[in-house]
Amino acid sequence: MTTDIITEEELNEIYTFAVQLGKDAGKLLLDAAQLRYAGSQAAALQVEEKDSAVDIVTKTDEDVEAFIKTSIEAKYPHHKFIGEETYSKGASRSYMISDTTPTWCVDPLDGTVNYTHLFPMFCVSIAFIVAGKPIIGIIYAPFLNQLFTSCRGRGAWLNETQQLPLMRNPIPPMPANAPSGCVFACEWGKDRKDRPDGNLYRKVESFMNMAAEMGGRGGKGGMVHGIRSLGSATMDLAYTAMGGVDIWWEGGCWEWDVAAGIAILQEAGGLVTTANPPEDPETAEIEEVRLGSRLYLAIRPAGPSQTESGREGQERTVREVWRRVRELDYERPGA
Repeated sequence: MTTDIITEEELNEIYTFAVQLGKDAGKLLLDAAQLRYAGSQAAALQVEEKDSAVDIVTKTDEDVEAFIKTSIEAKYPHHKFIGEETYSKGASRSYMISDTTPTWCVDPLDGTVNYTHLFPMFCVSIAFIVAGKPIIGIIYAPFLNQLFTSCRGRGAWLNETQQLPLMRNPIPPMPANAPSGCVFACEWGKDRKDRPDGNLYRKVESFMNMAAEMGGRGGKGGMVHGIRSLGSATMDLAYTAMGGVDIWWEGGCWEWDVAAGIAILQEAGGLVTTANPPEDPETAEIEEVRLGSRLYLAIRPAGPSQTESGREGQERTVREVWRRVRELDYERPGA
């Protein structure tokens, strides 16, 4: 099946449905959060660990996912549904998004740790995928009252009125010495194994490289303006699409963590490729990342400068990031 099989009229209907579904699901998150900070005994937080002490699920995750799934199945019974909480209870994580069946890919609460602490960077994430490509993305952070939406060919939007990226006239080019001058977003991740060459150590080394003074750390110093860790891959991508983050680098994400964000970022004009550096970063082809790879490097939308196009600036930045980061090891269990 290709996107051409879904007519523009059908796509409009699905988009309208998805936006309202995101709003309704986000209200459920906000209502549950408000009960907690109001001191309601009925809102006592039920938390369970999944793979580690930082990989957790709450009853709110499960309740909101059930609401989203029921709503989609009632409206589009022939579409496939993949949600983090129902999927994570399975024995295998080897699936890939189908190329033949329209699929909804949902994270009912991305930023669960944030939610448990009432840190506002949590959201509902809903993506609609056709032929393996996310063509609709909805991200709603209700505590912040920020709704990010996109649909193929219709642009990407904040709160349905402000087109992304927010700085548009003109859209700024990538800094000439990128990553210097950039805001770099990343996450510590859930792999906290204390191994000298494990993912945690590789990430820390990469963070150091990006932050250190230009020319430092054996020439790998990137001197970024700042490093941000929001605790939500979905929000990282939304802010990259908005232009508030210049570079996002991450490994270990599942499809529901990134599908909606990728749809929004690409519709805004951003670039998404693989996090892991190739053997020769200077000459390797920069390809669009495959959804499900678990390794992502995103660059914000960029305008042209006097010497290069916006795309050229994005690709230059990708190569400079690749020069400074370590290869991460995230496989798909059961794959």
